This record gives sequence, C-alpha cells and structure tokens, in this order.
Amino acid sequence: MPDQLPPGFSSLTAPARAYVPQESMLAVETRRRKLFIGLPRETSLQENRLGLTPEAVKHLVNEGHEVVMESGAGEPSKYSDHDYSEAGASIVYTAKEVYEADLLLKIAPPTLEEMEYLRAGQTLLSALQFGSLTVEYLLALQRKKINAISFELIKDPSGAKPVVRAMSEIAGSTVMLVAAEYLARSNEGKGIILGGITGVPPSQVVILGAGTVAEYAARAAIGLGADVKVFDNHLYKLRRLKQNLGSQLYTSTLDTYTLNQQIRRADVVIGCLNAEDGRIPFMVPEEAVASMAPGSVIIDVSIDQGGCFETSEITTHSKPVFRKYDVIHYCVPNIASRVPRTATTALSNIFTPILQQISQHGGINEALFADEHFRSGVYLYKGSLTNATIARRFNLRYKELGLMIAVRN
Repeated sequence: MPDQLPPGFSSLTAPARAYVPQESMLAVETRRRKLFIGLPRETSLQENRLGLTPEAVKHLVNEGHEVVMESGAGEPSKYSDHDYSEAGASIVYTAKEVYEADLLLKIAPPTLEEMEYLRAGQTLLSALQFGSLTVEYLLALQRKKINAISFELIKDPSGAKPVVRAMSEIAGSTVMLVAAEYLARSNEGKGIILGGITGVPPSQVVILGAGTVAEYAARAAIGLGADVKVFDNHLYKLRRLKQNLGSQLYTSTLDTYTLNQQIRRADVVIGCLNAEDGRIPFMVPEEAVASMAPGSVIIDVSIDQGGCFETSEITTHSKPVFRKYDVIHYCVPNIASRVPRTATTALSNIFTPILQQISQHGGINEALFADEHFRSGVYLYKGSLTNATIARRFNLRYKELGLMIAVRN
C-alpha cells in the first residue's frame, strides 16, 4: 500500500524520499563571571546607608557570587549581622579583610586610612562627593591603580542618573516631615500645622529649585494643603513641574523682589538649587532671612554644594538645627541618611542589577566596553583619570576611557 501523502501533495509533486535536517541547540560559551563583592562598614559621620539589603545579598549569592561584609555595616539601617549571614554573606571583623574583595561597594568614598587597604586592579563603586573633593585625594586614589566608579554619575538608558534621582526623591519627601517637626511648638517653632484645615489659612512654603527634590517636596506639601511657590531660572523645569503637579502650583523665575517678598511671608523655605559650574546660581541674602517671622524654618538641601542661604552653616544628624535671627536653620548634608533603611533599599534596587550586568558581561572591563551608560560613572581606570570635568577643575591630565577600553588586554 503506498505511503499516505499530506494534504495538498500528489504522487507527482512529492519526492520519493525527503530527509529534512532537524534543528538542534548549539552550545554557546557563557561569559558570565563570578563576582567577589565587599561591603565595608561606613565610618563617615553622616553616613548610615549600605549598598545592599540582605534580600539582595541572598539573590546574588544564589547566583553564585561571593559577598563579604564587615561586621556592623548594616546596623545604622537596622539590619543585623545575622540577617546578612543568613542571606549567605561572610561576616568579617576588620576593614582589611573586607577590602580583599575584587569589587568594593561603598556609599561614602574611602578615607585616606581606608585607602591604604586598596590594591591595584580592584574596582571601587562609591560616591565621589564633588563638593569636598580635593586634588590630593584624587592623586592618592590614582596611586592605587584601581578602577573607580562614582554612582552619582552612572546613567540609565534614558540619560537620567538613577542614584541621584532616588536619593533626591527621598530627600524631597523627607524635608517636609522635617519642616512639620520644627514648626511645632515642642521645637520652639511657630506652633502651626504644615498644611491647612477648614477655616484656617494654609501655611506658606517657598521652594528654591525645580528639580527632583523640589518636585517631591512640593508634592508632599500640596498633599498636606500648604500653599506652595517654586522659584527657578530654568523655565523648562518649572513647566515640567507644573505639568506633573497641577495648575494650583505657583511658579516663578528667581526675581529678587518677588522672591524676597515671598520669603518674608513664608513659614518654610526649602533651598534645593543645583550647583552650576561648581557654584549655586543664587543665594538668599542675610537681610531676607532676617526679615522672616520668628520660628520660621529654613531647610538647605544644597548645603553640601555651598548652600542657598547666606546664613547657612553645616549641621549634623545629631545636632541638626541652629537659630539665626530666630529662624530655625536645618542644614544637614545627606538627608537620605535620616531614613537609612529606605535609602538602603532604594540603593540596593539600583546596584543589584548593575552587579548582575557586570557578571553577565564577564567582568568589569567587558561591562565598561559593552555599556556606555555604565561608563558614564567611571572617573579612574587602572589608576588613570578619565573624567574630563574633574580634570579641568583641578588642571590634571586625563585619558579617554573609550580608547583605553578599546586596547584593553
């Protein structure tokens, strides 16, 4: 009996015998690389954050990576050594031991003492803190022949800086909580509520700057019922803010007369202007501060870049405020460290995918070669300065990172 043919075929069109090769999976060499990650304990006075949560550590360890953490590193964020040990991290008790890792994830940049533990070929992922950066510090770091990446400079595919954005969101939301706390009578403030209730005029909030901090501060203040006014010389930022928050938001350029009038009436003034060309573009004069009502609150988020108010002086989380002209000044750098557990979670959500990408590409050199957004954070490569902005600021020589990576071994 002849073989049965598929529908649409006849004995004239079908071959006598047809052998069709079957597809099979081709073995592809993986470039994935195991990482050895170190989490040092932060020694800076104002730093309470950590780069990875226990959940993130567990995820990385399950993928085959090794994580070593210095004992007590998680305590400021209310995580115990036991939490990290259960997640698979190795707990060590000296900084020297944790600095044996190939990749160090640190929040504050290493001190000169901690820098002694660094060795050639290591990768340091940390903040750079441009406001306090010195040429002596840079040269000391260069001598260690390491790769150094500033997480403040890392960009995502949209061109935004995810770490800066996340910490700015936290700072913006937190400043209004701070303002409400210090307006209260218990802190010798004006004794008013931040916001408004039926039959009582709303409190007056003035914000200098229209970036991410301003957006989240304004959102929180408007949600409480405050009357919010935002000043910035960048019209596109003001327009974006108005579109995001609604038409009830008052916006203006930094007109000196109008601003001084609003500051005089304000209950709370938030300074969150970004530095341009190394300096804050506008500073509120001392006379304007002196004209504010007793018990009013100033919060200078830009204090680490020089500050927005002539009367500002750096304060600490342990002693966060001082009074001048009977106006309460809150000038703490690194406001996100006030809520370190939230900040640690936010940072961990950013750093975990970055570490996974480094592994998938086959190591730090390969990751830098493949990912231009990750490259944006590099300022030292094998000890050579690669950031043109830093080089111009300190009159130092630098090398093009793209060329150095292209000829990598």
